[in-house]
Amino acid sequence: MTTTYEQSTNAIIQLDNIQKYFPVTKGLILRHLVGEVKAVDGVSFQIREGETYGLVGESGCGKTTTAKMVLQVEMPTSGQIRFNGKDIADFDADDRKLYRSSVQAVFQDPWSSLNPRLKVGSIILEPLLANQTMSKHEARENLERLLNDVGLHSYQADYYPHEFSGGQRQRIAIARALSLQPKVIVLDEPVSALDVSIRAQIMNLLKDLQKRYGVSYLLIAHNLATVRYMSHQVGVMYLGKLVEEAPTRELFTNPMHPYTKALITASLPSHPDIQREELVLSGEVPSPLNPPSGCSFHPRCPFVLDRCSREEPVLGELAPGHKVSCHLY
Repeated sequence: MTTTYEQSTNAIIQLDNIQKYFPVTKGLILRHLVGEVKAVDGVSFQIREGETYGLVGESGCGKTTTAKMVLQVEMPTSGQIRFNGKDIADFDADDRKLYRSSVQAVFQDPWSSLNPRLKVGSIILEPLLANQTMSKHEARENLERLLNDVGLHSYQADYYPHEFSGGQRQRIAIARALSLQPKVIVLDEPVSALDVSIRAQIMNLLKDLQKRYGVSYLLIAHNLATVRYMSHQVGVMYLGKLVEEAPTRELFTNPMHPYTKALITASLPSHPDIQREELVLSGEVPSPLNPPSGCSFHPRCPFVLDRCSREEPVLGELAPGHKVSCHLY
């Protein structure tokens, strides 16, 4: 069972019971369907205007697939994605063009996401010139503004990507994403490929730009410290499902789902003197091709009940804004 949202007055993007199943076939000539990989299985959340929604979970839990559906790189098997209250499945050509301009992305590896044969100025202005008509003077003004906004100099527009450090290349990628003044930017592990000394600079830059532009972020990350620092709301995914969702401070001070507790105890504390209960998970993540019956987390849960293997828990609200999918509650 899944939870759907009432349309919030300040929700820019809303996902309702989104599913993405990938067919698995067998045979070279006479191919036949043998199953489905349930990459995303009934996920619902909303991204509010000017806020950051963080998605966390182990590799393969469906975070990136969810982001791809928001970016329209993948289409949902079922469910709705609404932009400003309108289902994107009902978009006409003009609506789709507006949506692609309004939802941009910054990827994990800034080197592979930049064309090495183009100068930085061309890379940043390419989406802008493809969607708007402007003079060379206007283009140059926009370019200088974007470079200054991300902490680079205007003369660096004539450099190639290989002439920059990793942190500078990520600033270029952010400037490109901002060129169309989007409503939402999908941040897929935006600092994980950078040196530790540079990560805080990029995170602070993203937060400053959010205040300046009023842009919303969908943050995909493994590092809980990054999510805690940048996010207003956090969703925890496990095996394609959302198992807990809460405001950031509430989630990290009062985690309820055993999986969330395990993730937090496995991360480094914010201070070395902090003492935390150790919660170690046994076994491996089950295959999304053949997920367990009932609660998908029950084979690894240290607090498993008899009903967990038979009944799938519902994502229900236990406190204002705090939802959890667990039979313990």
